[in-house]
Amino acid sequence: GGQLPVWELASDYTGCMIGYHSVSAMADAYIKGTWEPHNPEYMLEAMIQAADSQHLGLPEYIKYGFIPSHAEHESVSKTLEYAYDDFCIAEVAKKMGNMDVYERFRKRALNYRNLYDDHTGFFRPKLGGAWVENFDPAEVNFNYTEANAYQYNFFVPHDIEGHIELMGGRAAFAHHLTSLFTADSTTTGRQQADITGLIGQYAHGNEPSHHMAYLYNYADEPWNTQMYTNK
Repeated sequence: GGQLPVWELASDYTGCMIGYHSVSAMADAYIKGTWEPHNPEYMLEAMIQAADSQHLGLPEYIKYGFIPSHAEHESVSKTLEYAYDDFCIAEVAKKMGNMDVYERFRKRALNYRNLYDDHTGFFRPKLGGAWVENFDPAEVNFNYTEANAYQYNFFVPHDIEGHIELMGGRAAFAHHLTSLFTADSTTTGRQQADITGLIGQYAHGNEPSHHMAYLYNYADEPWNTQMYTNK
């Protein structure tokens, strides 16, 4: 594929799915000390190459701090997942002592904030610099990957405290989580086979939701984590 692999299937390279999540696996092993690459500088170079590739909305993401919906499909999901991968690159650079790369990608990791609408409390698509109109958080459309706004609303695993602050504090964050788990399970828009195992709008059948029940622990409501993980 000419870069770090994206989503293998049956031991074959597919180039399918979003993000550049080889970065996250490598960063996890390197930072925890369970893997020492033969050439850390080359590893970091490969990570940066993936993050700066001229495809899949990355040029717009780098230029604007988010991907406009007209520039790339699944723009919201890609913006959020790119921001997470950028955090991983920043942490690797920090451990290596490369503070220029660290600062660059630390700032990029905050790009998720550029698609947060504090009026609705959701990450929403933008057309140019304005919100896309007729927003329905239950709608499955081309702005999200196998999901809707509910199911991507808590995909900020690298900056949970910052996300809590963005949503208005712990009580407001917990309220949004509860809305996720108690909303009507009906989705609108297109049919999406991957959205299964619904508890409210939480979709246990697809990856973007899997960590969300645990977020109550950060909002001072651990009993809800216990309840929903048990369920």
